[in-house]
Amino acid sequence: MALTRLVIHDFRNIEACDIELSSGFNFLIGPNGSGKTSVLEAIHFLGHGRSFRSALNSRVIRHQQPSLTVHGRVKTQDGILLPVGIQKRRDGSADVKIGQEKGQKLVALAKVLPLQLITPEGFELLTDGPKFRRAYIDWGVFHSQPGFFEAWTRVKRLTKQRNAALKTARNYRDIQVWDAELASLAEQISVWRQAYVNAVAERATALCQAFLPEFSIQFRFSQGWERGADYQALLATNFERDQQMGYTVSGPHKADLRIKVAGTPVDDVLSRGQLKLMVCALRLAQGQLYSEEQGIACIYLIDDFASELDSRRRALLASELTRIGAQVFVSAISADQVAEICDENSKMFHVEHGKINAG
Repeated sequence: MALTRLVIHDFRNIEACDIELSSGFNFLIGPNGSGKTSVLEAIHFLGHGRSFRSALNSRVIRHQQPSLTVHGRVKTQDGILLPVGIQKRRDGSADVKIGQEKGQKLVALAKVLPLQLITPEGFELLTDGPKFRRAYIDWGVFHSQPGFFEAWTRVKRLTKQRNAALKTARNYRDIQVWDAELASLAEQISVWRQAYVNAVAERATALCQAFLPEFSIQFRFSQGWERGADYQALLATNFERDQQMGYTVSGPHKADLRIKVAGTPVDDVLSRGQLKLMVCALRLAQGQLYSEEQGIACIYLIDDFASELDSRRRALLASELTRIGAQVFVSAISADQVAEICDENSKMFHVEHGKINAG
């Protein structure tokens, strides 16, 4: 799997861009504010239908333009060249095209262009709330379990309806109509998540031993309610507490991935450079598992490659990305920061004021 061509129109400060890409490393070199991160953001937009920097369309669409367009050409594992594209307007409406089929849903993009993103803000996976680690788990479950997206969408809707009913319910009978289906779906989602964590943690542990040999990292999945407890019975038992709080306190919407060193959360032990390597290990492990299950390699987007990483750590990361044969897009302020990992298969692009030039 590789993105062989990228075309961008009216995305951030990029008026127009049409570039042919390497199936290996692609380096985006330029000063801060030049637009190099916007290229990574555009690729992410092509794969997810949204930005990783802003939820507001008005900030992503170029000033005074009605819409943005990102499209490209994907070379599949079978060697087929597949056109893929998205146009998004200021009102949030979007048109998605995959191959010759128009009107595709945004979720279909993620199947065509599986991406792993590593940014300077990526520490949030380890340092911030559980929602970031749930998203990490659910990316993997989405790709490995065909029924997950529908089940999780239904759980979120049922939980929202239950929370609304808690505000007016006179007794538990008034809300239990939702609980049987909610509990059944929650139990299934928890099984899927646990299986995924077991698999990805095995690979992440091996990568951590290579990246951070001085630490023993432990991974543990927390499903969001007491392990071994019947979730439907728990919902009934906790009705009064939930009603007092005004929402469903326990459930799959509270799941987390606990990552510790000798019983202590990793963000209390590791330095920023070590935390970045830990994030890289998690993203690489996820990509490795995806490749094993789907037979397709992920594409890696790495913003500000040198941030928090010395030359030795940069070499470690680059070596692993080269070993797995991944297509990689890397932004850096200067070519010197990536000189040691640039080879004859790499492509370098210089970015300035939203203009992207090869060479």
